[in-house]
Amino acid sequence: MIEISFTEADGNTRTLSAESGGTLLNAILGAGIKGIVAECGGGCSCGTCHVHVARDWTDRLPAPADDETDMLSLAEGVTEQSRLACQIRLVPELNGLSVALPGAA
Repeated sequence: MIEISFTEADGNTRTLSAESGGTLLNAILGAGIKGIVAECGGGCSCGTCHVHVARDWTDRLPAPADDETDMLSLAEGVTEQSRLACQIRLVPELNGLSVALPGAA
């Protein structure tokens, strides 16, 4: 299992557990976290699964593909740590990953 630290909009941090091979989006939705809409169902065509990856984790993730970068250009609150949760594939090396909703307290 891969553990993910997720900070919600109210600043509350929860630890999620997910199987390797799934996406961060699936882990978030499976945990019932509010604030991630995922209108396109994980198809990288809406940007509503926008999260901020903790600074110390950004270099450990593969660089975003062009379609992810395009979707993020339409999102609000984008920073250098912005990613789409649907595009982060969970692998054992990401155990302990820390992400937050944009604007989390």
